[in-house]
Amino acid sequence: MKIDALDLLVIGGGAAGFFCAINYAEFKPGHKITILEAGINSLSKVRISGGGRCNLTHACFDPREIVHFYPRGSKELLGPFTRFGVQETIEWFESHGVLTKTEEDGRMFPNSNSSETIISTFLSLVDKYNIHLNKGERVQKFIWEAEKNLWKVSSTKGEYYTRNLFVSSGSDQRIWNALAELNHKVISPVPSLFTFNTEDKNITELMGLSVSNASIRILDTNLQSNGALLITHWGFSGPATLKLSSWGARELYEYNYKFEQLINWSGEDSQSIETELLKVKMLIAKKVIWSSSLFNIPLRLWKYLCEKSNISPATLWADITNKQIKELKFVITEDRYRINGKSTFKQEFVTAGGVDLQEINFKKFESRKCSNLYLAGEVLNIDALTGGYNFQAAWTGAYIAAQSMALEI
Repeated sequence: MKIDALDLLVIGGGAAGFFCAINYAEFKPGHKITILEAGINSLSKVRISGGGRCNLTHACFDPREIVHFYPRGSKELLGPFTRFGVQETIEWFESHGVLTKTEEDGRMFPNSNSSETIISTFLSLVDKYNIHLNKGERVQKFIWEAEKNLWKVSSTKGEYYTRNLFVSSGSDQRIWNALAELNHKVISPVPSLFTFNTEDKNITELMGLSVSNASIRILDTNLQSNGALLITHWGFSGPATLKLSSWGARELYEYNYKFEQLINWSGEDSQSIETELLKVKMLIAKKVIWSSSLFNIPLRLWKYLCEKSNISPATLWADITNKQIKELKFVITEDRYRINGKSTFKQEFVTAGGVDLQEINFKKFESRKCSNLYLAGEVLNIDALTGGYNFQAAWTGAYIAAQSMALEI
C-alpha cells in the first residue's frame, strides 16, 4: 500500500518552525509541508519579542564577534553564521517586503515597529506555498520506520508519515522526552535570562535609577559582568544583570538563586576611585559632599552611598576624614547585596538546556543519531543574551536545515 507521506513535517509553530517550512517551500515548490503547533496560537514569542516590536536580530555582522553573545552554542554557531548570518537574515526579510531599522544599541526591528508585520508576512507565505498549519495539535511520539524510510509522527489528532522531520518545539519537555527515547542526550533546562531580587528596601526605594557602566560579581564564584545596571522595585535588572544571569545560568540555579552580589557602581578600579576622591577633596573643599555626585552616579544614589558610608548630609569635602574616604571608596566599588530570588525578564522566557550539541551536525542542523531528523531553536542547548541573538540562531538553524533537506532530495 502506497503511503501518502509529507515531504516535511515541522513540530513547533514558532520562529524557527515557520522559517524552515517557508524556506523549504521556496527551495522545493509544490512539496507537501505541515506545521503542527501544540498551542492555540502560533508565533507567540515573535509576537511579544521586543515589547511587541519583534527584535529580529542584532547589527553584529562579523560571525567571530556575534558568537561571543552565546553562553551556550558559540563554537557550534560560528560556521553556520558564515553561511546564513545577520546580513543574510536582513536581506531575506527585505526580499519578502519587511524593511528593517537599527537602533542605537544595535537591536534591529521591522520599520513598522510591530511584530505583526513579521507574523502577517509568515502567514501570507504559508498560504502562498500551501503549507498546512495545524494549531492545537500536540505531538505525542515520533519513530523512524526504516522499512518505509519515513518518520511516523503520532499526535493528539492523528498520525502522519513524513520524509523529513524538523523539530523546533522550544523547551517543550514532552518533545525532549520523545527525543530522549531516540537515545538523544537532553540537558535539563534552567532559566537563563532573568533579573535579581533582593529584600533590601533601602536600595529598592531607589527604583528607576540606573548607572551606565557598573560592574557586578557574585561572591565565591568567577561570575562577573559589566554594563548598564538598573534598580527596580524588586532588585536589579539591566544589561549587566541579564548578561550575568545568562552566563551563570547553571551555577546560579545550583545556588537556588540565593547569593551575595558585589556592585562596583563606577566601573573603575578601587585605587582610581580613592585617588579621585582625594583629588576632589582638595579641589572643592568648601562644597557639601552630598550636593553633587561623582563617577556618573545619579545624585539620589550618590546620597544613598554617602549615607551608607556614614557621611552626614552637611559634611564638606574639607571635613571628610581619610577613614571616611576609604569607606566611601569601598561602598562605591564593593557594595554588597543579598540576592534571594529571580524574576523573568519582561515577558521573555529563555532557557539553557536541550539536546546536547555534540549530537548535531551543524553543517546541516541534522541529528547525528537519526537520519532525516533536523533540529533548531531552543530545542537545542543554545541560548543567547537579550538583543535579538536568540532569533538569529533560530533563523540560521532553520534556513540551513531547510537548505540541507532540499539538497538531499
